[in-house]
Amino acid sequence: MHRVVLDAPDDFEGWRDAARRLAIAGVEPDHVTWQIRGESGDLFGDAPLPPAPERASFSVPRAFVALAETVVLHSDAERFALLYQLLTRLRDQPGLMEDKADPLFRRIDMLAKAVRRDIHKMRAFVRFREVEEDGAARFVAWFEPDHHIVRANAGFFVRRFATMRWSILTPDISIHWEGETLREGPGATRADVPEGDPVEALWKGYYAAIFNPARLKTGAMLSEMPKKYWRNLPEAALIPDLIAGAQAREAAMIASAPRAPAQPGGGKAGKAGAGGNSRTVWAAVREEAMGCTRCPLHQGATQTVFGEGPLDVPLMFIGEQPGDQEDLAGRPFVGPAGQLLDQALIEAGVDRARAYVTNAVKHFKFEARGKRRIHQTPDAGEVQACRWWLTQELDIVRPRLIVALGATAARAMLGKAVTISRTRGSAIALANGAEGWVTVHPSYLLRIPDEAKKAEERARFVEDLRVIGERVKALA
Repeated sequence: MHRVVLDAPDDFEGWRDAARRLAIAGVEPDHVTWQIRGESGDLFGDAPLPPAPERASFSVPRAFVALAETVVLHSDAERFALLYQLLTRLRDQPGLMEDKADPLFRRIDMLAKAVRRDIHKMRAFVRFREVEEDGAARFVAWFEPDHHIVRANAGFFVRRFATMRWSILTPDISIHWEGETLREGPGATRADVPEGDPVEALWKGYYAAIFNPARLKTGAMLSEMPKKYWRNLPEAALIPDLIAGAQAREAAMIASAPRAPAQPGGGKAGKAGAGGNSRTVWAAVREEAMGCTRCPLHQGATQTVFGEGPLDVPLMFIGEQPGDQEDLAGRPFVGPAGQLLDQALIEAGVDRARAYVTNAVKHFKFEARGKRRIHQTPDAGEVQACRWWLTQELDIVRPRLIVALGATAARAMLGKAVTISRTRGSAIALANGAEGWVTVHPSYLLRIPDEAKKAEERARFVEDLRVIGERVKALA
């Protein structure tokens, strides 16, 4: 029996070196025990590791290496053994990584998904509080991860808050950024983190402002923001009152709404196939997108911002990418451009609640300038990498009419670069049978410095939306 002692719970390099030696030596998985240094181990696992091979080697799919790097971060004590078992099987079954029905691969894949969710939760729910340290500001946060993700996630916070001095404390490990160097420290307790500061009032005001009672789904909210994180989130104190108020308004709307006539046979009016199955498929795709690493943009963004809206509507809007506020909220078009779009739709007589809204690129691309994050336009490779998710949304919603807001969205819709001036204002037949339209992105209007020019372009944008609304009615 061979005993492998790893230096840390997330010691991927140590696992990879030991697994390579053992696999080349032909050691069976049930002849290996895996242990973290300092933890109690198998008293009978005394055989030394085989020597490092000089020439012998074997290859594995790149996807396995990426999967193993993620799964090693899980808290499951069997993760190292499971990965080694999969590694030994890949030598004889190189196609195993594509077999989604294989029990071993399915179990390991579930571990990877849990880790990616935990990484996402840490990025979304860490809240810094300002303290004074040696006469200067320091920002301290408390987080309780489910898995060993803190070191793996450190780079995100370094890039995101490069100009701040900050510390993130967790029960097992703490990380501290000094502006140029990152250091680690021992675990801490929640009592080591200060209570609220003035910035929390901004969080509460922002959260209350973006809370949309018309789209409230408590179950989905709890799935994205489990109650275990609430005590660390200043805005969570508002949730019970916001939900109660939304439910009261919803009840009043239902009571006053006219009754829809019954359909022959006792059925209800509605688009065929737009029931629970479409919603289930959409939810599964969205969950996958939350862990997307198809392009480097996921490294700096807070989270994936997926599309939202009813799945049985004929109209879909495609924007460019989430902005700063969308990145924080996890929802498309909730910032200034989204507010402008909402108002323009109202003026054009188009109901946003009867449209699906998404973006060509699901992660926020930006350049950090101090504490500000300045929008950058996605490149062709990033648009192409994210087109897979957009295709899934199109297949599920199956809109009759698709509106591309801006050049980036038009590229995603048409598969090639086009100019707004040449494609704006006319219908385009798309390969999926839908009708495409191109207009400007509302953020373009926000950037126009001349007020007269801005008013002129805004009026033209509203007219585009009015024509599109009439066309949707004609296609219905």
